Amino acid sequence: MQPTQRPVLARLARANPTSVFLATLALVLVALFAPGPVGGLLLLALAAGLVYLLTVTWPVQAPQTRLIRLVMVTLLVAVALVKLF
Repeated sequence: MQPTQRPVLARLARANPTSVFLATLALVLVALFAPGPVGGLLLLALAAGLVYLLTVTWPVQAPQTRLIRLVMVTLLVAVALVKLF
């Protein structure tokens, strides 16, 4: 591990991509079907994790990818706020 590499990112890099995808899908489905504030808080937690990854990977992403990621996080936060309120 490089001295500048964050431990969370190192663990995520070693994770099986299929497992990460399935776990994220399960979290989204549980959050969407969970009643009211519980689902909204789960979606906001997922959005916080995505914002963290977005800020860490921002310098190495193409402008098109940045735009798509920003739109997706914005939609996720919007759905979370609708579920909360």
